Amino acid sequence: MLLAPLPIRDRERLDPVALDAARRLYLLHPAGRLARAELPAHWLSLWLPLRGALRLQCEDGAWELRRGRSQLWRGALHAGGGRDARWLAVAGPEPAWAPHLQAAGAEHLFAHEDAAGLLRRAALALARAGEAARAPDLARLCAALLEQQRDVQDRLPHCPGRTPLRRRQSMQRLLRVRHLIRCRGDMRLDLAALARRANCSPGHLQRAHRQVFGDTPSEYAARLRCERAWRLVRDTALPIGAIVEALGFEGHAAFSRSFKAAFGATAGEVRRSARASLPAWGRP
Repeated sequence: MLLAPLPIRDRERLDPVALDAARRLYLLHPAGRLARAELPAHWLSLWLPLRGALRLQCEDGAWELRRGRSQLWRGALHAGGGRDARWLAVAGPEPAWAPHLQAAGAEHLFAHEDAAGLLRRAALALARAGEAARAPDLARLCAALLEQQRDVQDRLPHCPGRTPLRRRQSMQRLLRVRHLIRCRGDMRLDLAALARRANCSPGHLQRAHRQVFGDTPSEYAARLRCERAWRLVRDTALPIGAIVEALGFEGHAAFSRSFKAAFGATAGEVRRSARASLPAWGRP
């Protein structure tokens, strides 16, 4: 058996000794309204929310993964959803992944959040197959993962490092920095702390990030904050003052300048436009 279904109940800690001995992958899915899983440090896992949001937590912090997104993670992880959340995960020790990644032509995959894309279809097909899943089914999932990471793979030549291994290590550090920025979007950017996590100087981090992604960590954080501001203004009824505080802006004036520069309209104009586009029965 290459893939074993593994229902996750409330606060379930997976036993790596017992599970690793089988050298197989596991299809995790919630079997309770408050299903929580704790994965061991040496596992590689792929997470896909199907309904609602999935709450993930590692030593760096906690974050939400919403429907339409996917997360490939390497290392220890706590995961769970709300009462009505539905999700799938394929997880297991890295040696169990190796033959399927090799069959898909994937030399290396990065721990990375991205759009679900083709992964959702491949993962659902795998879930339907269950214990009957064959090596080609798992290879298709790995091929979808590889295709999903095409943009990251294409940026590898721009990473610092004289060898492919060094460039992959540089990319994984930069992706971890971007992950930390996403996790702490409502906090001021601490460039020195991010540089320590990337094992380099702040100046080197700034240069490497711009070289690979076209912007600095500060610019990336500002863009993420503006995107979150747009969603909160357009899709919620939160007062603008509460949004300013939640996103860590220095004040209402700083928020207004940033929002207008990013979107060409004020927050009030965007909110009024969003309300005008709703049918009468859907307006607050």
